[in-house]
Amino acid sequence: MLKIESVQEMRSQAAEFRKSGRTVALVTTNGALHAGHAALIAEAQARAQAVVVAVFPNPLAFGPSENFAKYPRTPAADVLFCSQLKVDAVFLPAPEEMFPKGYSTFVTEEAVSKPLCGVSRPTHFRGVTTCFAKLLNIVQPDVLVLGQRDAQQVAVVRKLIADLCFATEVAVAPLVREADGVAIAVRNRDLSVRQREDAQALSAALKKAQEMSAQGVRSPDRIIAEVTHHLGQRRMVRVIYVAIVDPVTMEPMREVVPGRTLLALAAWIDEVRLIDNAVL
Repeated sequence: MLKIESVQEMRSQAAEFRKSGRTVALVTTNGALHAGHAALIAEAQARAQAVVVAVFPNPLAFGPSENFAKYPRTPAADVLFCSQLKVDAVFLPAPEEMFPKGYSTFVTEEAVSKPLCGVSRPTHFRGVTTCFAKLLNIVQPDVLVLGQRDAQQVAVVRKLIADLCFATEVAVAPLVREADGVAIAVRNRDLSVRQREDAQALSAALKKAQEMSAQGVRSPDRIIAEVTHHLGQRRMVRVIYVAIVDPVTMEPMREVVPGRTLLALAAWIDEVRLIDNAVL
């Protein structure tokens, strides 16, 4: 497995993969790799002949009130993780390699990124789209593999790729949950035992919503009210949003359409921010 730290070397190696006739898949991560990332890598390996994993905590995705310095960083463990999964190349650029002194160019998406997380984290998706645009330009993958847990990011990046004519297919790996139902995420390690118990309310609320949809409930307001009430029963949970939206546009839906409707939510568990979602 190749460990690459410079943009130029990554660009050259990706070109070598293509020159040898291999298709290339890119998996983007913030590092601190876990079982959810393993699922992304497996999806990438099923879709392409060479897999590149980018391990890059993106400073542009963090707002002024979010402590980027405290984001977990485990580069040595991440490299070992990728090696054990037989990844072809790991790209670990330093922040100054991706965004050197004097950097001043940004890519913004002005519609899909505005609701949901875009309200509470107004600068987040500008950082996301800028970083994705750079990684797509550097690696030029045939396939980009994203995770369903980040449903709004998936929609934003799809729009970015379509609008800017990147020649990359997007594949979405299913959301991976731990045994207690909590969606696997880096921030889970910050939860205490009690906080973890309350975090289980997110997946339980989504399950209740899916049951209501299966029983024929088509009113978004009714389902949102039930989910919000369920979350409110837990002392440590503070709801940021609960929304029923079109999974492509992130616009609110007037009626639940089975299989084509996304219930997305975000909540604070004390000081830990978690997101989750389910298709109704």
